[in-house]
Amino acid sequence: MPLDDKIFRLLVDRIRDYALFVLDPDGRVVSWNAGARKIKGYEAEEIMGQHFSVFYTQEAIAKRWPWHELQMATMQGRFEDEGWRVKKDGSRFWANVVITALRDDNGHLLGFSKITRDLTDRRRQEEVLRESEERFRLLIEGVVDYAIFMLDPDGIITSWNAGAQAIKGYTRDEAIGSHFSLFYTPEDIQAGKPWEELAHAHKAGRAEDEGWRIRKNGEKFWARAVLNALHDSEGRLRGFAKITQDLSQRQHAHELERTAQQLNEFIAILAHELRNPLAPICNAVQLMDRIPHTDPAQEAMRRTIARQSAHLVRIVDDLLDIARITRGTFSIVRRAIDVAEVIGRAVEVARPAIEQAGHALEVELPTVPVHVDGDIDRLAQVVGNLLGNAVRFTPPGGDIGVKAWREGGRAMICVRDNGRGIAAADLEGIFGMFVQGKEPIHRIGKGLGIGLALARRVVELHGGTIEARSEGEGKGSEFVVRIPIGSPPAQERSGTGQVKRPVSKSAGKRILIVDDNVDAANVLERLLQSSSHDEIRVVHDGPQAIEVANEFRPDIVLLDIGLPGINGYEVARRLRARQGRSMRIIAITGWGQEPDKARSREAGFDLHLVKPVDEAVLLEILEADGYGNGTTIP
Repeated sequence: MPLDDKIFRLLVDRIRDYALFVLDPDGRVVSWNAGARKIKGYEAEEIMGQHFSVFYTQEAIAKRWPWHELQMATMQGRFEDEGWRVKKDGSRFWANVVITALRDDNGHLLGFSKITRDLTDRRRQEEVLRESEERFRLLIEGVVDYAIFMLDPDGIITSWNAGAQAIKGYTRDEAIGSHFSLFYTPEDIQAGKPWEELAHAHKAGRAEDEGWRIRKNGEKFWARAVLNALHDSEGRLRGFAKITQDLSQRQHAHELERTAQQLNEFIAILAHELRNPLAPICNAVQLMDRIPHTDPAQEAMRRTIARQSAHLVRIVDDLLDIARITRGTFSIVRRAIDVAEVIGRAVEVARPAIEQAGHALEVELPTVPVHVDGDIDRLAQVVGNLLGNAVRFTPPGGDIGVKAWREGGRAMICVRDNGRGIAAADLEGIFGMFVQGKEPIHRIGKGLGIGLALARRVVELHGGTIEARSEGEGKGSEFVVRIPIGSPPAQERSGTGQVKRPVSKSAGKRILIVDDNVDAANVLERLLQSSSHDEIRVVHDGPQAIEVANEFRPDIVLLDIGLPGINGYEVARRLRARQGRSMRIIAITGWGQEPDKARSREAGFDLHLVKPVDEAVLLEILEADGYGNGTTIP
């Protein structure tokens, strides 16, 4: 045997990491090396001449897999496979097998070389890794408290777990293949937030955020989301892992906590705001008892009571507005109005406070009328609230300005001051309910904190916007109101050019006052007697009202609703049933919500007036005819 053949033979025989052996054309073993003995467990004399199928499992033999391998090697020259093989002791090992056909120079098949490598350790590691990955996959898939899913580098969803379906509402088939911006609010999408998060995570490796997200059914939920960039070993971006947690309950709890705190602060402020006008009223009443009726101080005390009572009325009106806004029943009455008239009314109300604080007021109105389709009382309230804020938050001797003009299809109103100013972080939040920007103790005497929230609601009902601007604390502020332009008002005047008004009738009507508040009833009686209404009866409960009305036959009944015995609604029904439309029944009550007014109409009231009723309004109603059933006078 040549030397090279001897060296090669020696090399093959001594290799221990590979089983190297030769098969004859029928698959019988004709050579055997040390590696084959180590891996398969057979000595050469035990295996020589046996068919190599002895190394295969019974399942493989049943499928005739060994003969298939020889056939494929014969046809293709080489065949490679991995699978389970069997050792002499019956144990199995995972083998990588390469079978090569051996032919002579004439192409005659001489046999096959077979190289087998034991990959059991690698297979076991792979199996452990696979099982670990499977357990991790099952873990991720089974998590229901977190939405866990993968994105490709463009933000397209590539995986979806049970938590994602539970939180976001989309099934796996609905979510995979969609862009993850699907879960963002329209405002966030418009601002490009999803793509900004991808860019930040790509750059920084991680992006974290809390905010509103959208479920499949359109419902919003508060989410905490973490986005991690995934890179391969060469640093290339392969995609992103996203974990989202639904914190709606936590957010709701925080909101309840904030609401409770705001409510407590509001109650404290309300108590102080109520005591402020009540104190001078009580003191004035006591003083009026001690001084002669002819003393000039009597008139001063009367003016004090009137002024502070008006302040109490404004507080009550603010409370009613809070309730209407909260219930979503706040509304406006539209007509064509001139913006200059709105500002005129607001300035008229605010001027005393402006002058008392020593502020300089500059008013700039358009040279031609600017009309809007709106509620003049509510718009005047908006401008009045803005002027009131300017007065309160500007040091004495400050400058306040109000300007109106037309800009395209909108009427513009701007109220500015050089006062305390607004921090940049508070510019949007300042329109929230009960917000005034300071601790409660520092807000005393500055109203209930609903002025700007109410102003924004009124402006939005007019199809407009309101914006707060400030360069910062101590640098003043301005509020800009924008309202769509409307048509000029139709002139509703008589031929003489004078506005038509109801024709007053003579006094002296029979009036029945029904109120369980004795003081309120007696004061109202004296007020009407002072205006020449001298046929007046007063009762304090429902049964008395029916009895006296049947005997007295009043022209007008001023009827409270919250009465003992029989309430005002039932009294009205019984009076209507007995006397028809021969009398006018007017509700004078503290119940002033829309459901209360609806019940008044149903019970047969002609008018529904909410306490306290302005004297001039009441006298005009008593002297005039023509008010329809259920009409409400503010």
